[in-house]
Amino acid sequence: MIEQSILQNQLPNEIKPAFKELKVLQHLRTAGFKKRFGYTCSFLFQLVFVLLFHHKNWFRLLESEKGDTFPGKDAIYRFLNHSGYAWRKFLSLLSSSTIDKIRPLTGEDRMSAFVVDDSMFERNRSKKVELLSRFKDHATGSFYKGFRMLTLGWSDGHTFIPVDFSLLASMKSQINGIMQGIDKRTSGYKRRVEALLPAPEIIPSMIDRALSAGVQASYVLMDSWFTHAPLIQAIVDRGLDVIGMVKADKKRYLVDERRLSLQELYYEAIPVQGKNKGILRSIRTELSPGIPVMMVFVRHRSKKKEWLAILCTDLTISEEKMIQIYGIRWDIEVFFKCAKSLLRLQKEFQGRSYDLLISHTTIVFSRYILLAWQHRQSTDNRTLGGLFYLLCDEVGQLDWAVALKQLIELIEDISKKASKKITALIQTQLQQWIAGLPSYIKAYLPISSCES
Repeated sequence: MIEQSILQNQLPNEIKPAFKELKVLQHLRTAGFKKRFGYTCSFLFQLVFVLLFHHKNWFRLLESEKGDTFPGKDAIYRFLNHSGYAWRKFLSLLSSSTIDKIRPLTGEDRMSAFVVDDSMFERNRSKKVELLSRFKDHATGSFYKGFRMLTLGWSDGHTFIPVDFSLLASMKSQINGIMQGIDKRTSGYKRRVEALLPAPEIIPSMIDRALSAGVQASYVLMDSWFTHAPLIQAIVDRGLDVIGMVKADKKRYLVDERRLSLQELYYEAIPVQGKNKGILRSIRTELSPGIPVMMVFVRHRSKKKEWLAILCTDLTISEEKMIQIYGIRWDIEVFFKCAKSLLRLQKEFQGRSYDLLISHTTIVFSRYILLAWQHRQSTDNRTLGGLFYLLCDEVGQLDWAVALKQLIELIEDISKKASKKITALIQTQLQQWIAGLPSYIKAYLPISSCES
């Protein structure tokens, strides 16, 4: 048996209660994460999870003075490269249980929604990464090597929880293909096949998995890249309404049996009278397959002379309420920024297999879920970034805290083996020394030593 050092995969004191409350390791076992020998999957998962708060990647941590106390490099990479582990099932269990805990904290009048969007997953310096493809960044017009990270999240306007994701490759601009020798029965191979599908075909299956896991929402919010009639129809068929931005392309809208472009629809719409001067016009129309929608035109914030169009399949809500709900979509942009800048998405591990990309991205998502739950429970106004840095400071204190505990336990062991007079003297001196310590240091000491 390999002697495992529990001290090296320790979690920050602030995150331990959330780790147990959300039953992270229990969900890991339920998803089928098991090993026959060596370090357990739970041990390795906690080690990678807490790696971020050490401010070092795995390579630098092994080169440090504490490198000999950690498992070997191969143990971690075998765990992350395993194609048989169901990382999607683990993320679904963790996110659904967290949402079940958040739902009682949300008022009945607050709407919850699924949010769909994609973001760049860059690997520009890579050459042999599996399924590596070339994509165009439409924001800057430049090209990058990597993947499109298609993400489905849940939000109630206060807390965002990532529910599912897929790292999409490209059939046309693919640099590397699927690695040979992958067992086609494994979860890893199924995700590789899914990576080559178009995003509109993957989103309905993502929503189906979220609904079957017990996640409930009333709307699906999306950007203009996804608001197309076939996808909208697929979502409406599942009992959900769609709110999404619309871009002026070749799509036509039916009004009194006339097919109008978006520009013509704007002049056909009726001006909205109300206190909100940002809402210009609205009109009820139909998409080409016969989907009834309400189109609302709002003023562009940065370009006052221009307007933006937002589509909604729910015809019962007001224009103001629709714009308010659509504002929840911005939560996923905050999530992307936090995952990349704070949680070291796409930077912490540099592997070549597609399984490692999936496993590490899932661990990053689970870090965000725990931070979001901590943020939701806190009574102050700390942001997720502030909470992240506080946890990093907490890990920096753990080394001396563990050493202090070991020192006190050593003194207690020595006192028990000595005579009664010396034992009483040692305990008296130890109690006086503990009484004079600051309260924040006492919190790290064993309870038995404080009461002795």
